Amino acid sequence: MSPTLSVLDLAPVAPGETPADSFRYSVALARAAESADYERVWYAEHHNMERIASAATSVLIAHVAAHTEQIRLGAGGVMLPNHSPLAIAEQYGTLAELHPGRIDLGLGRAPGGDRAVFAALRRTPEASDRFPQDVLELQGYLGDESRVHGVTATPGSGTHVPLYILGSSLFGAQLAAQLGLPYAFASHFAPDALHPAVAAYREGFQPSEQLSEPYVIVGANVFAAAGADDAADQFARSRRVRVRSMLKRGAATPDYSDAEIDAFLASPQGEKVADMMRCTAVGTGADARAWVDEFAASVGADEVITAHGALEADARVESARLLASA
Repeated sequence: MSPTLSVLDLAPVAPGETPADSFRYSVALARAAESADYERVWYAEHHNMERIASAATSVLIAHVAAHTEQIRLGAGGVMLPNHSPLAIAEQYGTLAELHPGRIDLGLGRAPGGDRAVFAALRRTPEASDRFPQDVLELQGYLGDESRVHGVTATPGSGTHVPLYILGSSLFGAQLAAQLGLPYAFASHFAPDALHPAVAAYREGFQPSEQLSEPYVIVGANVFAAAGADDAADQFARSRRVRVRSMLKRGAATPDYSDAEIDAFLASPQGEKVADMMRCTAVGTGADARAWVDEFAASVGADEVITAHGALEADARVESARLLASA
């Protein structure tokens, strides 16, 4: 049985383009996903990254929701240590009131940036230690009874926006299991702990008001094109851009050529970087769909959230269409 398919849109900003361009492309991708019967589109909170425009997830979700009709939209995710639970409840409660039955809220414990970002957000790394308590506080604000005396989220209260726990380690898996929430694993860029984390989640799962049985979402990169060679070229070019950004350290960093990036990826150190993207489907729509189905079956996933990574926006839209129609 094929898994449910969803889309993770990182709202990439291509060289020479602006965030406004990225947002137009995000609308086009969401509309294509809606037409192809994808379950949801999620946007991830990143900060201080010049090529990713999805920092303000709730604002982007509101924009895309106004230009689509029924597909679910949400954060994949909000990095909760960066925010107060009340503020997030009010933001996503507002979205739920505007677009009933369409809003998801995935929550992560990572900062979505470095220490400089934490300082700019007026937060500290220690905020991550409160993540379990903050999830419960947020859940109360969105439910029927606040856990904080005298404080109600308006909007938010009674909306019951569904929560998802995101992670790439056993911590998130165990927390999702304890709280009885769906679990989404970031295998599209950090696949090492995938199988033990999913096993721990299923083993420790306790039913909740939101969820009676475990529900597992796994991430995968997808490069689907009309021809396998075209898909392979899209993957190679996208991976070079990603690796180049990882190696860049300020203006003094040399602008590595494609040949130098490829040589690095073939080195022992580079192989570790390349392995971060091993959960990737590359080929025709049929090739990619077969890989996705096999990948989901290997871990017992209920849903695969697909990050279509082609550098060109039209190619990302086509990749989503080809995967769904295969």
